[in-house]
Amino acid sequence: MSVSPGLADLSRLYQTEFVRSARAVGVLWAVCTLCFAIIQVVILVQPSWVGTTASGTQRAGPPLPSGTMGLFEVCLESDWPVPDCRGGLSSLSPLPSFQSVAVLVGVSLWAVWTSVLCLCLFRFCSAATVYKICAWLQLTAGFCLALACLLFPDSWESPEMRVLCGDSVGSFSPGNCSIHWAYILALLGILDYAILATLAFVLANRQDALLPPDAPDVTAGLLMSA
Repeated sequence: MSVSPGLADLSRLYQTEFVRSARAVGVLWAVCTLCFAIIQVVILVQPSWVGTTASGTQRAGPPLPSGTMGLFEVCLESDWPVPDCRGGLSSLSPLPSFQSVAVLVGVSLWAVWTSVLCLCLFRFCSAATVYKICAWLQLTAGFCLALACLLFPDSWESPEMRVLCGDSVGSFSPGNCSIHWAYILALLGILDYAILATLAFVLANRQDALLPPDAPDVTAGLLMSA
């Protein structure tokens, strides 16, 4: 049965509007993915996962040092404007207590940057396929980051933490310290990965369900033509 010209025009108009909205949302999704991939690097390298508090329970004897700690280095305040940092990313060796956490954050970083590189596949594959690949990579990144955030407080009972935070430190008990912005950013990253992966799955399913099979040029270049 032939389709009336009016119905064909309506279908073509609907497809055009879908492509425009999908392109806009897809570009926003890609930009957010790239931005958080950069933020993930900051989360890994910054020594600001925990730090001393101004008002904490002091132990008897010498006062505790002031400073911050990350996965790779401990930075103590000194008389100089620049803090005295021990360790660092240059040695590619995380602090012994946080090796598992650093590996998980590293895997999460690899997954999210792989999803960024997969954006180039829009030139060669259908948009739905690329969205699904990126969604699974982002789910992997979020899962590894969630495990890292869970293991990090469990690793506080360590010599490095005791020097910085006092003898009262223990698993899930930071003693004279508190969590700092890098750890909070990692927690927010878990939610961000969940949102980005969900959005990628939604975009992929809409591509499969609504775009006709005879429009590969439109889907394959969805982001690259924006």
